[in-house]
Amino acid sequence: MQADIFKDILVPVIGGLGIFMLGLEFMSNGIQALAVNKMRALLAKIAGTPIKGVLAGTAITGVIQSSTAMTVMVVGLVNAGVIGLRPAISVIMGANIGTTLGNGLIALPLGPLGLILGGTFALIYVFAKTEKVKNIALACMGFALIFYGLNLMTGGLRPLRNMPEVMSAISALKADNLMGLIYCILTAALITALIHSSSATIGIVMGLGSAGVLDWQTAVAFSLGADLGTTITSWMASLNLSKNAKRAAYAHISFNIIGVAVMVPLFFPSMEVLKFVMQWFGGDPGVAVAVNGKDTFPLVPVAIGLYSTFFNIFNTALLFPFVGVFERVLLQVGKDVSDEFEDYSTPRYLNPNYAKDPAQALPAIQRETARYLDAAVLFLDIAKQAPNAPDDSIEHSQAIDVLSREIRQYTAGLFDPNMPHDRANLVASLIEEEDFTANLGESLYQIARRVERHPFSDAGRKLVNEVVDLVGQELRMILPNTGPLPTVMTPDERIAALEALRDRAVKMGSDLPWEDRGAILALLGSAERAFYLIERINDERKSVPRIVPVAETARDSVPGGFGQAAAVPAE
Repeated sequence: MQADIFKDILVPVIGGLGIFMLGLEFMSNGIQALAVNKMRALLAKIAGTPIKGVLAGTAITGVIQSSTAMTVMVVGLVNAGVIGLRPAISVIMGANIGTTLGNGLIALPLGPLGLILGGTFALIYVFAKTEKVKNIALACMGFALIFYGLNLMTGGLRPLRNMPEVMSAISALKADNLMGLIYCILTAALITALIHSSSATIGIVMGLGSAGVLDWQTAVAFSLGADLGTTITSWMASLNLSKNAKRAAYAHISFNIIGVAVMVPLFFPSMEVLKFVMQWFGGDPGVAVAVNGKDTFPLVPVAIGLYSTFFNIFNTALLFPFVGVFERVLLQVGKDVSDEFEDYSTPRYLNPNYAKDPAQALPAIQRETARYLDAAVLFLDIAKQAPNAPDDSIEHSQAIDVLSREIRQYTAGLFDPNMPHDRANLVASLIEEEDFTANLGESLYQIARRVERHPFSDAGRKLVNEVVDLVGQELRMILPNTGPLPTVMTPDERIAALEALRDRAVKMGSDLPWEDRGAILALLGSAERAFYLIERINDERKSVPRIVPVAETARDSVPGGFGQAAAVPAE
């Protein structure tokens, strides 16, 4: 029966693509909001090193039998900031091996299951009362929709298999020379890109080979093309994501392209090796066996499975030593001025080995807190449209929010039931300071966002810059290494300065558009909150000396104790 191109192909393909992209976005957002710190620690255990990454990618993909879904998940985790680029590259390498472990299975029935799970978690998300449950449901719903979207796309393109034009093009191919081999590889890559499943392509090729439509050598060549074509899905998944997510997808693409390029000149010698190995798996795959009076080639699927597995293991073994090179090269892809900014989502000074030694932990916390403040000040650069300011205030806010949580979690870990009162008081004071600091970062972010969202006139821009400069001047009171401190304004002087700016905004009349006036008044509210928090941070630092008492550290300097400690002055 003739397929309806619009109903049977275009509708499910376009709809499936949209659901697929939406699922990826939901999964990434859910993971980002759920528990980035815990997820990072968990994945550091599973895929913290390249070797563990390969093993994790192999094992997980071997279970779900979809390197496409596995790669999409990795891209989403990289986009959420949960895993870095290097472990992501190694996980993708392992995924290529894992998908070959079940090439006899065309595909698991994950599409209908994805729809059921997606609907279930959507209901949970709608009726959940807590943010934690909502975020878990959002991530799970996104994961389910990825499978359902892929299933829709695959179903929409399945009628192509029954079109004589498509099948005749396949049966006319022969990998008996170099050009024919390349043509077979490219054709299989195109088919795989259309149906988004290397396993499905290999399954079709196994059927064609068993039926004698394709000779066994051509069928094996198609398996190389299937590995190449499956990279299109990871590329699609990264289109609207972060640069590192795109780089993870590019790692998948380059990994498979290099592997296929290496195997092309080795293909015909490897066929002789495969013939030799097939002696232990039933004999020559090119020999026909009569079944019900018809010639079949039952060993062709075995040969395809063996070759596909060998290729992916060989490719991983060949390129695994160059994971670091892959990372360095990919970091240059899409690099621009924004890449020069520090990654504030990752702590620099919070060494886990210092956690039981306050003499080392305290200065580490202070340096990390100062680093957070340096990052927060960049919001003022965004507000002033400075050339060296971060491009995306939202992304920058998410990064320093992760850092703030890391600092508070690390500091809270210093508590001990048997610690002296003075030390417990110091840890509690540090946590209070960090809370004020996080709130200050949020206030500065609000200043940047208010300025970003509103196109100010020249007169409005002048007032905005004065407000930002006033906040920046006060910030110097709590920032390290800012040179001679400015004259500290009293609370009354701060209020007077803000009132003066407010009066100017109100009295400018027609010289200041009313839209500007409203935005500036809201901006002054954010500035007032920032002034209050700066004062609270300064007072908190003075309330408890930032010193580890010498008597305590001397008492703790026994095996298993904290060791020697030095005084750490308050900044």
